Amino acid sequence: MPRSNSPVQNVASNDIRCNASPGSAASKCPVRAGDTVTVEMHAQPGDRSCANEAIGGAHYGPVIVYLSKVDNAATADGSAGWFKIFQDGWAANPSGGSGDDDFWGVKDLNRCCGKMNVKIPSDVPNGDYLLRAEVIALHTAGSSGNAQFYMTCYQLTVSGSSGSASPATVRFPGAYSASDPGILVNIHSRMSGYTVPGPAVYSGGSTKNAGSSCSACEATCTVGSSPSTTLGSTQPSSTSGGGGGGGGGGGGCSVAAYGQCGGQGYTGCTTCGSGLRCVDVSPPWYSQCQ
Repeated sequence: MPRSNSPVQNVASNDIRCNASPGSAASKCPVRAGDTVTVEMHAQPGDRSCANEAIGGAHYGPVIVYLSKVDNAATADGSAGWFKIFQDGWAANPSGGSGDDDFWGVKDLNRCCGKMNVKIPSDVPNGDYLLRAEVIALHTAGSSGNAQFYMTCYQLTVSGSSGSASPATVRFPGAYSASDPGILVNIHSRMSGYTVPGPAVYSGGSTKNAGSSCSACEATCTVGSSPSTTLGSTQPSSTSGGGGGGGGGGGGCSVAAYGQCGGQGYTGCTTCGSGLRCVDVSPPWYSQCQ
């Protein structure tokens, strides 16, 4: 579990693997090859309320999931090779007036209370894996180094497979460059296309079309009802850190670090938390508590 909801912004840092100084779960999640797992990600640690946006503050961008075959998921550090098994990227909104109106994986995540269904390929060998679920927030990505990466690595043990697939892998760091077209991009202007960062989805994986409705567990699972491992005492519940989100408008609200506090069309909370101030980072579109 990530120990904070601060973003990783240096794609050359080892933090891009599984977040900064993550805490390991006390056990592994058993999964059968070919099954669907439902990843859940929220901006604020411990907040699983569907009344709040899972990834708030207009932190739009893709949702991407990788697998890494490891000897022991409980001790793996993310330095082994990764292959992409899922992505939910971008689609144009024909009724929109700007890029902010387009469809994104993060919007799908928000619509489904922070949940995203991901199929485990049926042909991967049995054994331990890390599953790396990632949101790339692109609200300030118009200049180099300002895309925000939020990721969690989950420990899995896959069984029930007769497959022996060995997909090509990439390494973190190394898989992304700060100048990649899907990382250095102005999403606020009208876009004709978008390239999701990293390699293509492995042939046994799956994609979700941005703008799709929720399905299965995304729509029906009661928050907190799914099986979960026992986490260390210093960790929040079995959710992951997502984008830094702002609170809603109204008296007594407070925006956390990296949450939105202003910008054209923004109607949420504008009061930054203690020790923070509201800074214009992508005027006139976006201001952020720093």
